[in-house]
Amino acid sequence: MTEQAISPSVTAQAINPSVTTLAITPSVTAQSVTTQVISPLRQRMIEDMAIRKFTAKTQHDYVQRVKDFATFPGRSPRTAESEDVRRFRLHLASCGAGTPTINATCAALRFFFKVTLDRPDLAKHLTFVHEPRKVPVVLSPEEVARFLEAAPGIKYKAALSVAYGAGLRVSEVVSLKVSDIDSQRMMLRVEQGKGRKDRHAMLSPVLLELLRDWYRLARPRG
Repeated sequence: MTEQAISPSVTAQAINPSVTTLAITPSVTAQSVTTQVISPLRQRMIEDMAIRKFTAKTQHDYVQRVKDFATFPGRSPRTAESEDVRRFRLHLASCGAGTPTINATCAALRFFFKVTLDRPDLAKHLTFVHEPRKVPVVLSPEEVARFLEAAPGIKYKAALSVAYGAGLRVSEVVSLKVSDIDSQRMMLRVEQGKGRKDRHAMLSPVLLELLRDWYRLARPRG
């Protein structure tokens, strides 16, 4: 039987919901795209993304990137020319946009021009920027222990320990449910993680005990 180690309502509070939930909840992002007055061109782009089963967050991000491009020349992106794309790329570089922002913008505009507008001639100007790979800073076991002990409470310590110890992303920690914790096989089930894929993560005995401690404190009474 799967160990009931932690309450879903508890794990959802492990990261500040006022910040995280807004960023990752599909119902919120879908609402922000669909409840406003939508132009026919934007609606067509949203439909093109829905056909390809883009997530609500990706749809929201792509629409926002195209909107940023449209405000630059001050007219409909349907009328964009090669020089408009070039000037916008120069604008991003001159205003100090980071490599991830530039590449995300290129991805959105490439989709918009190639799929929605059927103008692949404009997409060829949108090349991705190479980001140098850097060796990550790896904490020593002692540093990790001090970091976790500095958490302001067992709730945050449990959330950070799951993220660091099991390699879960923030959205995956928030979505963790009681049924995802398997103490017999010592595994955590991650449902629909990055790339909308399910996977398993290893669960250490120390992490399991910490989750049990947190559950005993936070589980509903009565």
